[in-house]
Amino acid sequence: MTAETVLSNARIVLADEIVEGSLVLRDGFIADVDAGSSRTGEDMGGDYVIPGLVELHTDHLEGHYAPRPKVRWNPIAAVLAHDAQVATAGITTVLDALRVGMDEDADLTLADIRKLADAIEDSVAQDRLRADHFLHLRCEVSAPDCLQAFANFDGDERVKLASLMDHAPGQRQFVNLETYAYYYQRKLKLTDRDFQKFCEKRMGESALNSRPNRVHIAAACQERGIVLASHDDATIGHVGEAIEQGVRVAEFPTTEEAARASKAAGLGVLMGAPNVMRGASHSGNVSARTLASDGLLDILSSDYIPFSLIQSAFFLGDMVEGISLPQAVAMVSKNPAEAVGLNDRGIIEQGRRADLVRVRVDDHVPVVRTVWRQGLRVA
Repeated sequence: MTAETVLSNARIVLADEIVEGSLVLRDGFIADVDAGSSRTGEDMGGDYVIPGLVELHTDHLEGHYAPRPKVRWNPIAAVLAHDAQVATAGITTVLDALRVGMDEDADLTLADIRKLADAIEDSVAQDRLRADHFLHLRCEVSAPDCLQAFANFDGDERVKLASLMDHAPGQRQFVNLETYAYYYQRKLKLTDRDFQKFCEKRMGESALNSRPNRVHIAAACQERGIVLASHDDATIGHVGEAIEQGVRVAEFPTTEEAARASKAAGLGVLMGAPNVMRGASHSGNVSARTLASDGLLDILSSDYIPFSLIQSAFFLGDMVEGISLPQAVAMVSKNPAEAVGLNDRGIIEQGRRADLVRVRVDDHVPVVRTVWRQGLRVA
């Protein structure tokens, strides 16, 4: 039986223009885009219809599973709560970022991470979820147990992306030790002496583990067809190392120099949507708005605030000179989808998945009114 839905009187955001007209959705796919049409269907009232958003890096799920220190929620319930929040923010495809490799600040264990992954995969199999969920392994390459944790995902077909992270002090995101102290000394309630020992331990682990773990994970990802991302690159040397290891996405470069080198090498440059909305990095690094204005930004991620993804797209399209709304929307749909090989979604055109979001803008804030995944209303 053919299932068909017509959305009429919409402002449809295509890859390179906005048209007024209708969309025909049939059996989960976009069957027709009809500019200027007066088809009878569900009246969008002149609202925007944009592609469903594609999120590559959100660790938002961990907060639902471990909402307080030592508190653990039912993993399936945590996944459902997270899924509801991302879907109502217009995200129809999400790569849930799970920590691989633990350190002193981690409240989670390897067993916790596997429980969350199993809850995601079971919920996908049981059709419990509104959004389409895949996995992103956030590999803390300085951690002694990084490879053991990575091995927990051997053969896991929902892993689409792995990022190579090193949060040791004195480099990358935390080249400024005052910023590192603000994060970790306060969080772990350490004295100055204990904080110094903590830093020395983390730097020692990084020197010992980071390079061999990067090489191992990069080779494994190449063999399994998993897209590889760098993380917090700060220098030309970092970018060169990423290229050598087969990286395709540069997550959160911390300097304009690293972003420019990544872009020149053909890597997709990903920055945080909260950075766009705040106008600055929360850790004092390069502004995503600056990179966007300079043509160095390809992909946005909600990181820790799901709604920031759609908010940042409309902000860039409205407020940043030289960026149109279709270009900004591509940063949260087409570009991230293509970066991880999900080429059936991310654009409104005939034959693509009918993953769509109806949006009205009130006082410069996008209001998500309806969300469809494969032609079915999910929010």
